[in-house]
Amino acid sequence: MAICFKTCLLIDDNYIDNFVTRKILEGGNFAEQIIVVRSATEAITSLKNGTVKPDVIFLDVRMPLMSGFEFLEEYDKIEMDMDKKDIKIFMLSSSLDPLDMRKSSDNKYITQFIHKPLTQKALEELCQ
Repeated sequence: MAICFKTCLLIDDNYIDNFVTRKILEGGNFAEQIIVVRSATEAITSLKNGTVKPDVIFLDVRMPLMSGFEFLEEYDKIEMDMDKKDIKIFMLSSSLDPLDMRKSSDNKYITQFIHKPLTQKALEELCQ
């Protein structure tokens, strides 16, 4: 599979989930660069100061300190030197809560809700 994206930002507090997701992303040649952060606050800081310029983000829903939805509220306030419309955000979660799925489908930044674990097949569909 050809590389789909330049920079992928993975935001998840779970070390094992990050390890597995990163391996799947690398194995699928999903992005040239994969940046993993374990907190939404760290991701917001990196986006604000421009050290990370992703064209795709995988975002967990349930994290301590700042949830995925709280991240989206902060993300909305950030002034960036790139158009947010050009950044695809995939909510990647093990949550089966219908409210989480509804909130993500109602959010203007979320491209799609994906259940963990991420699979090679799901990645291929995201690249189309």
